[in-house]
Amino acid sequence: MFKGIITTMALAFFILTAPAQAAQEVYTPWLHNKAVSGYDTVSYHTEGKPVVGKDEFKTTYKGATWLFSSQENLDLFKANPEKYEPQYGGYCAWAVAHDNLVKADPKVWTIIDGKLYLNYDKSIEEKWLPRQEELIPVGDKKYPELIKN
Repeated sequence: MFKGIITTMALAFFILTAPAQAAQEVYTPWLHNKAVSGYDTVSYHTEGKPVVGKDEFKTTYKGATWLFSSQENLDLFKANPEKYEPQYGGYCAWAVAHDNLVKADPKVWTIIDGKLYLNYDKSIEEKWLPRQEELIPVGDKKYPELIKN
């Protein structure tokens, strides 16, 4: 019985807080305030892969905590955050183009024209990749309206 009460309370908390999370400009999991789930957004561009950031190399930007794997990457981000932040606040690019704000997996990514796009999972990425040229302008148009709601 106690387990059922805890489960019900957790579900109610999630339902009540989900709309507030959806309206964030930068996606962060509700358990912590780390952008891109703590991955170093500069590493996608400089190393060609996601690298987990470290607590000693962090900054706050757009209300979220951003972690980096090195002081050099932190400095690059601070000098030009728009260059390194993921598009659509780190939400799934496919979902944004389809009128939804959905979390993204930082290990499922592409860089297109110097911009980082994340997607929910590999199956969504398979849908995204062949249509990305078509979906990016759609997402660019829809994202500002989605975060207003």
